[in-house]
Amino acid sequence: MLGSGTSTGVPRVGGPDGAGDWGACDPAEPRNRRTRVSILVESAEGRRLLVDTSSDCRAQLLANRIASIDAVFWTHDHADHCHGIDDLRVLRYGRAAPIPGFASAETVRRLRQRFGYVFAAQDGYQAICTLDTLDRLKVIAGFAVDWCQMPHGSGETTGYRFEADGKSIAYATDYSAITPEMVDLFAGVDILVSDCLRREPHPTHAHLALAIELGARARARRLVLSHLDKSMDYRTLCAEVPDFVIVGHDGLELVA
Repeated sequence: MLGSGTSTGVPRVGGPDGAGDWGACDPAEPRNRRTRVSILVESAEGRRLLVDTSSDCRAQLLANRIASIDAVFWTHDHADHCHGIDDLRVLRYGRAAPIPGFASAETVRRLRQRFGYVFAAQDGYQAICTLDTLDRLKVIAGFAVDWCQMPHGSGETTGYRFEADGKSIAYATDYSAITPEMVDLFAGVDILVSDCLRREPHPTHAHLALAIELGARARARRLVLSHLDKSMDYRTLCAEVPDFVIVGHDGLELVA
């Protein structure tokens, strides 16, 4: 788990003397310090998939000693999920070809519109990534890939399921309701990383009860909470969730 925080991170900019607004989170607990959400999925052979290029991408790659990836996937084009895209430039160095990138058709359109230079060589610079829709993608870098669209308020985001080595992990961030397609996609998954902004319902994000409901309906072996805001103190939350639920934090490593 490269990042586990909401769009403003924890702490938020501001607070007393500009030192940061921690809300209900204990500043003395390191796992309450959250960068913007992103995960890295790695197979037993060391092949790596990056999901989202968060605003904190460079710092996350350095903190977790990630020097190479085999492909990148985007869930949607909101700033906290894609504005670190330029940090992929260094991962392009030494490669014979651009990094393969994938997203839904609408996210592809928006990413090309805003970050065209990333996907096309120009002025002597190589393209950093390719960018293709998910329609025909089944396998990449030894991972089986499946996906569905999820409601994100009035918009949509993409949920993913990756399988390798007989194990599975799914990623469901920024959803506001549970659909039958989501339950089918995540059914029986070993690890489900889920949006969980806060305890109270939110118009565009999952809250705690909704995240737990998705994990239970999908019969996920483990549910990992992410996209947590400043109301979600790590230790307090750990004490109130069911046994199959793990409170995520930056740098958390899980083996399926």
